[in-house]
Amino acid sequence: MLELGAVVIPVMPARDLVALAVGAENAGVDHLLVADEGLMPDVYVALGAAAAATDRIRLGPVTNGYTRHPAVTAAAVATLDEASDGRAIAALVAGGSAVLDPMRIPRRSPVEIVDETIEVMRRLWSGESVTWTGRHHRLDGARLSTGRREIPVWVAARGPRMLALAGRRADGVVMEVKSDLPQAIELASAAERSDRPRRIYLDRLAYRPELETEGASSVFVQVLVDSPDRQLRALGLSSAEIEQLRSTYHDAGSAAAAALVTTSIIHAHQIVGQPDECSRILGRLTQEHELDVFLVYAKNRDLNENLTMLREVRSIVDDANSLVL
Repeated sequence: MLELGAVVIPVMPARDLVALAVGAENAGVDHLLVADEGLMPDVYVALGAAAAATDRIRLGPVTNGYTRHPAVTAAAVATLDEASDGRAIAALVAGGSAVLDPMRIPRRSPVEIVDETIEVMRRLWSGESVTWTGRHHRLDGARLSTGRREIPVWVAARGPRMLALAGRRADGVVMEVKSDLPQAIELASAAERSDRPRRIYLDRLAYRPELETEGASSVFVQVLVDSPDRQLRALGLSSAEIEQLRSTYHDAGSAAAAALVTTSIIHAHQIVGQPDECSRILGRLTQEHELDVFLVYAKNRDLNENLTMLREVRSIVDDANSLVL
């Protein structure tokens, strides 16, 4: 059975974010992840309040190993797990330009940073005193006061090395480009392990016409610019078009680059169509790729718009599940 989750971009006030978590739980959403966007409402303050206001939904940050030390993240997520009676998830990303650039943080060695972040968190969640040295981080007699915690780690991965790391070490692999799913799953499946990580598909689901037009937004362009060539080729872009997109973004800005985003790119990147068509596409993808969780973005400033979207997507996922069954 395909589970449903939401990734919240915290463009709304903190109180609305908490209300969104409550509304998501009431709508039957299984997971709510809040992006750690650095200069937006603090992810752990919001998640702590959401934990106190909910009973069932799983909660967690989408964070990175650059803006916060992994030991600090381990303590924060362990606190969230304790406060929510074991409902915490930790989702890791390499760190995008939209988050790191305003703080002038260079995105160096992202695979190593994610790997060490996983290592630090899991060692500390053992409840034991930890002395450990990596290439970028070290611990000396560090021990969490929260004791032992069993917290799933999901890794959002795009490049081949990050996908291989996620396949080898994570409890879940988050993949985002519809046309790239077969290649991403193959890269993440190369690791030899007795089990496989959960397959999690994050999509900018466009089940209404106005949601499709958001594909040419400046935020989406930033995602494309940060994407590896493999994913861009899966969208139908040639090498020359990839270079044009990136050079336009860096030379003329996101608005100019957004003009290069075509309808075909949007349709290759995400699920687009009427609700019943979206259910059929999602059901087919679930069956073909053995997907476990479907994530959708919640990024509207208006609380009611987000809640309406989650209820409608819940219906789409339910219909997709009925088609798979």
